[in-house]
Amino acid sequence: MYEKKHILVVDDDIRIRKLIQKYLRKNDYLVSTASSANEAVQFANTIEFDLFIIDVMMPGEDGLSLTKKLLDNCYTPIIILTARKETSDRIIGLETGADDYISKPFEPRELILRMKSIFKRIKKFEEQKSKKTICIGILKFDIRRQELLKGNDIISLTRTERILINKLINSLNIPVPRQKLAQEIFCNFNKEEKNNFVENSSYKGIERERIVDVNINRLRKKIEKNPKSPKYLKTVRSIGYMLVPD
Repeated sequence: MYEKKHILVVDDDIRIRKLIQKYLRKNDYLVSTASSANEAVQFANTIEFDLFIIDVMMPGEDGLSLTKKLLDNCYTPIIILTARKETSDRIIGLETGADDYISKPFEPRELILRMKSIFKRIKKFEEQKSKKTICIGILKFDIRRQELLKGNDIISLTRTERILINKLINSLNIPVPRQKLAQEIFCNFNKEEKNNFVENSSYKGIERERIVDVNINRLRKKIEKNPKSPKYLKTVRSIGYMLVPD
């Protein structure tokens, strides 16, 4: 049976909320709305959503701060709405961990297309998981066994390295923001690990991203023939990293 996707729209402008809600419902989505970051967090703590649509410019806690807060708990795709058109502002939004952004004013149809693109990517990942292996040069990553293989030999991977590979497989040939990779690592910590990490005085967003950089470098040494000039695990300037398999 077809299960409708449930979307949470967060915007302090009631006109925008109603416009998006009306259009999404016409396109067979379930829609809830929130007028503030605080209300959105309350919703997110009680309901499992398939995607968040968040306005950046809101009074009180803004959309970027809300994005970080939501991603602190678990990963749910996020599209941010912004009236800012400067490239630097868009990059900041993606670095925060958002999956996509749309500049206001926008056509509702464009929003639908971007949502479908995200859901298609997620579906593709689920299909990839049903496959046995992903080829990365002369290596193969066995998705079911979570093993990196060179012929019949198993190349040792840490838990964090496995988390990064799986997250990058989720978006093959598509850049994944460093913040989102960092969040994926954090979400896979157990409760004690999370508490210890948060209590550490050096706990900041930038510290999380350094963990990503360190582990990406380690992965490159295991995957790449020349880690200093990577062919498969590429850096995407000002955004993050991208896995380009054979």
